[in-house]
Amino acid sequence: MGAELRASTSTRRREGAKPEINVTPLVDVVLVLLIIFMVIAPALEHGERVELPSVLNPDKQQKGKLDPVTVTVAASGTLYLEKEALAADVLPGRLAELHAREPDRRVVLKGDGTLDYAKVRDVFTIVQNAGFTGVSLQVQKRGNGKDDADESAAN
Repeated sequence: MGAELRASTSTRRREGAKPEINVTPLVDVVLVLLIIFMVIAPALEHGERVELPSVLNPDKQQKGKLDPVTVTVAASGTLYLEKEALAADVLPGRLAELHAREPDRRVVLKGDGTLDYAKVRDVFTIVQNAGFTGVSLQVQKRGNGKDDADESAAN
């Protein structure tokens, strides 16, 4: 009473290689790209770094429909219109031209927190004299631990 074993090729199927997707290299590449973009993204903003002053109670007012023009006063005293460095005597003319083309556009003034307010106020006066009535000072929100930049209207 023994069992008979038959090794028949017809009853046995030959199993081939099963295709499997190994996602580990893909995850590695995606994480490396994420880290690269996190490091590179802050460097994409041209111009000098500006430490904004902070405020406890930001204004909840709606932003204008048009993108605001950004005027920056760096700690070194350099003036920037958008991301272009300008001399102090050129800024009023450029702002007047911009206001003539787009009178409804607003201006956001970014002044370094280490500057004397008198210097920022002088630039504020230049912007208002160019005809812009919607001038805002950009500050950081303080208190919640957030470093998000918010605008505080100062007309």
